[in-house]
Amino acid sequence: MHNKLPTDENLSIRGCYIPSICNCCHANIETSSHLFFECPYASKLWNWLASVLNMNLQFTSYDDVWKICDRNWSSQCKVVVKASLINIFSTIWYVRNQARFNDKAINWRTAINLIISSVALSGNLSRTSGHCSIQDFSILKHFNIKVHPPDAPLIKEVIWSPPNNNWIKCNTDGASIANQMQSACGGIFRNSNSDGLGCFASNLGPGSTILAEFCAAMTAIEIADEKGWRNFWLETDSKIVMLAFSSSFVVPWCIRNKWANYLYKTRLMNFIVSHIYREGNTCADSLANIGLTISDTLWWDSAPLGIGQDLIRNKLGLPNYRFVNR
Repeated sequence: MHNKLPTDENLSIRGCYIPSICNCCHANIETSSHLFFECPYASKLWNWLASVLNMNLQFTSYDDVWKICDRNWSSQCKVVVKASLINIFSTIWYVRNQARFNDKAINWRTAINLIISSVALSGNLSRTSGHCSIQDFSILKHFNIKVHPPDAPLIKEVIWSPPNNNWIKCNTDGASIANQMQSACGGIFRNSNSDGLGCFASNLGPGSTILAEFCAAMTAIEIADEKGWRNFWLETDSKIVMLAFSSSFVVPWCIRNKWANYLYKTRLMNFIVSHIYREGNTCADSLANIGLTISDTLWWDSAPLGIGQDLIRNKLGLPNYRFVNR
C-alpha cells in the first residue's frame, strides 16, 4: 500500500537498473500497477473476487481497493472481505517470486485455492458475527466459512445457598432514589435450614447507593454482634463492599473511621464475606426497597409479606436467571 515492494519499477527508481518483465504474463514490464491490477493473471483473481462479492471491481488506485470494505457488510463479512483483499495482493507477490526465483509457475486456479484457505482461517477464527442474509451466506460459503450468528446473551443460573451448620448468613442490599434524595438498606438473617431468624429495613435519608450498601453491611455486623452470632457469613451483591474488607481505599472517606470499627468486630468472629449476583439477592433487595417507603428502621422476627415468595424460592433451591452479554 505504501509502494515499498521491490518491483522492477521501484528498483529502477532507487537506482537499480535491471531488465524488466512481468513474470506472471511475460508480456509487459513490471510496474506495481501492472503486476497487481493490469496483468491478465491478476485480472483473473480480481474477476473471481468480483463474482464472489457479486459486484463490479474497478480500481484506479490502492485507496479504491479498501473502499470495498465500507459497504454495508456484517462484521464477520467485513473481516472476510478485508482478508480476501490482503491475500490477493500477498498471493500475487508470492506467485511472482516463485516464477522469478524458483522458475515455478503457479496456475491461477491454484492461487485462488491458496487465497480461500488463508481467508477461511481468518473468517472462522474471527469472533465477529454475521447477518442471517443470503448475501452473507453466499460470500462466506465461497470461503468455506461458517456464519457466526449474532451473540445471544449468556444465561446464568443464580442460586442462593444456605450456610453450614451453626452458622448464620445475612444477605444485605442498598437502594436509593436519586431525584428524591432517598436511600435505604435492608438485610435478612437465615440459618443452615434456610429458616429466617429476622430481617431489617432502614431509611437512611439522603445518600448514594454505595453508601447504602456499606450501611447495610455495618448494620448486619452490628446485629450479629449484639445477638452473639460468632459464626457469621455476610453476603452482598456489591463487589465494592466485599473488596472493602481487604482494602480500605475503596471505602468512602465519610464512613472510613466507622468502617474500621466494624472491621474490628468481624475479627472477633468466625467471619466470611461473599458476593452474590442481584438475581440471587432478591430478599435483601425487596427489604431495601421497603426501607425507601418507611421513615425509620424496622425489625421483623418473621419475614414480611413482601419477601415471602422469594424466601420460599431460596429455601427450595430454585434458581433465578441472569442474562449476560457475551
